[in-house]
Amino acid sequence: MKAVVLAGGYATRLWPITKHRPKMFLPVGDQTVIDTIFEDLEADDRVSEVFVSTNERFAGAFEEYIDESPFEKPTLSVEDTSEEDEKFGVVGALAQLIDREEVDEDLVVIAGDNLISFDVGDFVDFFYEKNAPCLAAYDVGDKELAKAYGLVELDGDRVINFQEKPEDPKSTLVSIACYAIPAGDLPKFDEYLSGDNNPDEPGWFMQWLQQNGDLFAYTFDEAWFDIGTPQSYLDAVAWYLGGENYIHESATLTNTEVGTNVHVMADAVIEDSVLEESVVFPGAVIRNAELKNSIVDEETHIDSLDLSNALIGAHSRLTNEQ
Repeated sequence: MKAVVLAGGYATRLWPITKHRPKMFLPVGDQTVIDTIFEDLEADDRVSEVFVSTNERFAGAFEEYIDESPFEKPTLSVEDTSEEDEKFGVVGALAQLIDREEVDEDLVVIAGDNLISFDVGDFVDFFYEKNAPCLAAYDVGDKELAKAYGLVELDGDRVINFQEKPEDPKSTLVSIACYAIPAGDLPKFDEYLSGDNNPDEPGWFMQWLQQNGDLFAYTFDEAWFDIGTPQSYLDAVAWYLGGENYIHESATLTNTEVGTNVHVMADAVIEDSVLEESVVFPGAVIRNAELKNSIVDEETHIDSLDLSNALIGAHSRLTNEQ
């Protein structure tokens, strides 16, 4: 089996935090988002190689990251795009990767911005039991939220209906970006694309598979975060920290009140401040400030300000000087 980790997005909803870094590199505790996926795939002996599918803009960053990581299986596979409007869609990118890398084995595909609580190995077990295309499904518990995803209807664990981004969801069980495709079905990517179908969201491809054959759903009840917005990232950090805080040993906190779910990274300096539900990147300096539900990027200086629900870009300087 081969694996693909999708890492080709530009994460514009997280700018400026992700303007100079892939969102998959956002830290969650002592790991990054993508590390949690790499760990599971590294531990599964059935997976021989992990292709990291990214764009030209972030190719250098991923190449350096993979070279310095402890993982042996990841290898870079670069899409021929560098801007959002040049992208040819996730399904199109997968079809090109299959051709470019000459993939002829079973394939598991996971979005690199997924923080999932189940072991990918359990999903692969389910896939081999069914010997048919599979997806992972999660109950988001909110019909308005379900509108943004592919909605699945099941008979047991067989998908009997799939609706991509429905206007009127009948349930809240959605497909997350975690799929497994048997080797014999890989040519269906080209068949799908040659039929003038939507090349972008993989959910449209899964809907087409369901309409043309068997499709099964692996459901799980733990936690799942689609890290595409500042709030979803903060929610993922809060879930990981579980009400605790993660303060790097080289950070300096003086006369500072730290609430819950606060992540302060290396060499940050925080004085006379209050932090709650926030993430502070390396080298940031915060003095006489109150931060709640905010993300402060690296080498930022904040002085005498109260901030809530804020994203502060790298190397910014915010003061309340008169």
